[in-house]
Amino acid sequence: MEKYPEAATERFDNANFHIKYCLSIIKKYIAGDVLEVGAGCGSFTRNYYNKKIKNVVLTETDEKNIYILKNKFRNFKNFEVLNLSVDKIDKKFNSILYFHVLEHIKDDLEEIEKAKSKLNSGGHLVFIVPASKRIYGNLDKAVGHFRRYEKEFFKKDLLDLELLNLKHLDSIGYVLYYLNKIFFSKETFPSNFKIFLWDKFFTPLTVIVDFIINYSFGKCIIAVYKKK
Repeated sequence: MEKYPEAATERFDNANFHIKYCLSIIKKYIAGDVLEVGAGCGSFTRNYYNKKIKNVVLTETDEKNIYILKNKFRNFKNFEVLNLSVDKIDKKFNSILYFHVLEHIKDDLEEIEKAKSKLNSGGHLVFIVPASKRIYGNLDKAVGHFRRYEKEFFKKDLLDLELLNLKHLDSIGYVLYYLNKIFFSKETFPSNFKIFLWDKFFTPLTVIVDFIINYSFGKCIIAVYKKK
């Protein structure tokens, strides 16, 4: 898996409106024994944790992020941080989460198969990924994205998995990302100020716009499966 650069991880760690918006759609699928693959700094973890969750396993390959995760959740007895691939974990889960991670994995279909093997019957497999090949650019390359996704990818026939939810999010973010690609084509990371504007001002607005356009396009795709 391609590592997410520390600078980008730390900048997006503060995108609280975006994180909470995504979780408002998928939080109901997170319960029981939970595995979050590529947890980064724990930006999503700290926001989805609730009483419905029994145990949480976080995987991460970056040593600095592992230290951050262990320190951030040191007072939680039911948290475990591992530097292991999914297929090496010796247990099964009710929810397996890939939040902005699948695009960093070269063989994404193989990874989905690994995740399926660790998912309990009736459990949920949840993805948040960057959308639209059209806007793939220098930023994607800089942060180790092998690809951006189209909805069709998640409509593939994946044995034992039932697709429950599939939608785009962040329509305004899509427009901003596209404009940034045109006018700041050499930029590898958006500035803290740009992230602040996008998250604090445009994300609350995109919540309304996404609803009006029925989640028909956006910068991200959310996909949720249930194991039969």
